[in-house]
Amino acid sequence: MPFAQAAYAEPRLRCLFPWTGMGELHFSRCTEWPWGWDIPYIEPAPGGAYRVAGPSRSETVGPAATAEDAVAMVVERLPPGADVVFVGRWDELVAREARNSRPEAGQ
Repeated sequence: MPFAQAAYAEPRLRCLFPWTGMGELHFSRCTEWPWGWDIPYIEPAPGGAYRVAGPSRSETVGPAATAEDAVAMVVERLPPGADVVFVGRWDELVAREARNSRPEAGQ
C-alpha cells in the first residue's frame, strides 16, 4: 500500500495510531478501541489515485493524485493535540482533554 508507506514517512502521522478497515487508512490519537474519528482518512480511488475523507464518513476532503498528496491533505487537517498518541480509549482521551481545558479555581 503506497499510501501506508507515505504516511509512515510523515513524522506527524507516524506518532499516531494507524488502523485499517475496508482498504482505508485511518489515524487515531488513542491506542485502544474504540479509536477516535477526528482525523481525516485515506482510501484508494480508481486509476491509482486516492481520496481523502473525514473525519466523519459524510465528509469529503477531496481527491489526491499521489499518496504523498493524500498524506499532505491529512496533515493539513490534524486537530490540536495530534502530536502525541494517548495510551487508552477515545472516551478516556476526551475526558482527559476536558479536565485539562478547565481553568483552575481562583484563576
